[in-house]
Amino acid sequence: MRPQEYPPMICILMSTYNGEKFLTEQLQSIEDQTHKNWRLVISDDGSSDNTLAIAKQFQQKWGNDRLEIRQGPQQGFCQNFLSMACDSDIRADLYAFSDQDDIWMADKLARAVAYFKASNESQLPRAYGSRTQIVDEALSPLGFSPEFTMPSSFRNALVQSIAGGNTQVFNQATKQLFEQAGRQKVVSHDWWLYQIVKGAGGIFYYDPSPSLLYRQHSNAIVGANSSFRSKIKRIFYVFNGRFKNWNDINYAALCNIRHLLTKDSQDILDIFGTFRNAHLKDRVRLLEVCGLYRQTWQGTFSLWLATIIHKI
Repeated sequence: MRPQEYPPMICILMSTYNGEKFLTEQLQSIEDQTHKNWRLVISDDGSSDNTLAIAKQFQQKWGNDRLEIRQGPQQGFCQNFLSMACDSDIRADLYAFSDQDDIWMADKLARAVAYFKASNESQLPRAYGSRTQIVDEALSPLGFSPEFTMPSSFRNALVQSIAGGNTQVFNQATKQLFEQAGRQKVVSHDWWLYQIVKGAGGIFYYDPSPSLLYRQHSNAIVGANSSFRSKIKRIFYVFNGRFKNWNDINYAALCNIRHLLTKDSQDILDIFGTFRNAHLKDRVRLLEVCGLYRQTWQGTFSLWLATIIHKI
């Protein structure tokens, strides 16, 4: 049996696609981690630039055991991440999602490991996520992602993702959930992780201290959402039906894996489904019965707005 003091092996799951501009900096930040017991799997989704050449340079430097390069399904970033998370051949003590264009703080993995070591509930699906320090493409500071203070729960996860996948680290029980669920059609891998962990009765820990520099690209659809402009954009998503479409997709996926959810989560999911198709008066009532909430007052406002105009 492995000694308790032995540093856990972390398998880092990175999705790449035409990431030559920033990939070297990200890989270097992984190499500079204070937690040294890790390996990296890069799933490339058909890059046409020098992404693979850069990855192979690091593979030659680190060795094949340290860096595995594979071909992604070429069905978008979410399915690329899920292709790794759902692969039963990938095994480690812990797993970490990684984007191709961030810069990890040196203690990112160490802090996540400290969280997991502080609890012996290894049988439960557990995940760690954190705030991020937002920067532009030149690494100029833009602020921080919102600090969420309300509890994590399935009622929250149904209508909001609270931590970017680039910050998430999860245990073997969560990995098994991914494998049992299979590659569902979902909006994003990080939101899906939050939903299945809480839906299965697991623990999601939100660290209020940033763990990485998150490059916020100007054309990002799913991002940090910390600026006033991006908050207004989210409200616009309610009016144009994007939020409803996201809920359609995730709700269908959750129904597909209903057997993996706790009885309480199944009941909440059922109310959520009824609520979404009810008349206005019943929607308002069922919103409270279901207990849905978002982490900020702006989010709560958009949730009520979506309820009233039947866009949830």
